[in-house]
Amino acid sequence: MSKSKILVAVSSPWASEKLVGPVADLASRLGSQVIIAHVATLQDEDEHESDATNRGEQTLKLLTEGLQAQGITAEGIMLFSDDTSKAILNTAHARNCTLILLGLTGKGVLKRLIIGDVPGNLIRQTDLPVMLLPANWNGNI
Repeated sequence: MSKSKILVAVSSPWASEKLVGPVADLASRLGSQVIIAHVATLQDEDEHESDATNRGEQTLKLLTEGLQAQGITAEGIMLFSDDTSKAILNTAHARNCTLILLGLTGKGVLKRLIIGDVPGNLIRQTDLPVMLLPANWNGNI
């Protein structure tokens, strides 16, 4: 029997560092492998694609290595898409994941309206369970 897989969508190095403990705890409890996905997007019009890619690689490396150091099988995947929610969902299906986990960034309502509400869009589009971890939460699952 193959292990279940959790897709963890992560947006920044800050989020990666915060998620190591909770994701390792959950993956250990469920006996799951972890697929970490980062959708590279430009943060503003002055940013270059290479900046977005470098930030994404750092984001993936922090969480992947943090989980592997705790004995969790983890793989990072860089995604490129204008539709972050769809990219996450398509990757979860392609990798046969059974759960999607998002670490929330603490963005306000106005900022989500301007740049997009990834959690809300994902929840409306998905047929998989989605777990949301608030930005200010520090506990284990």
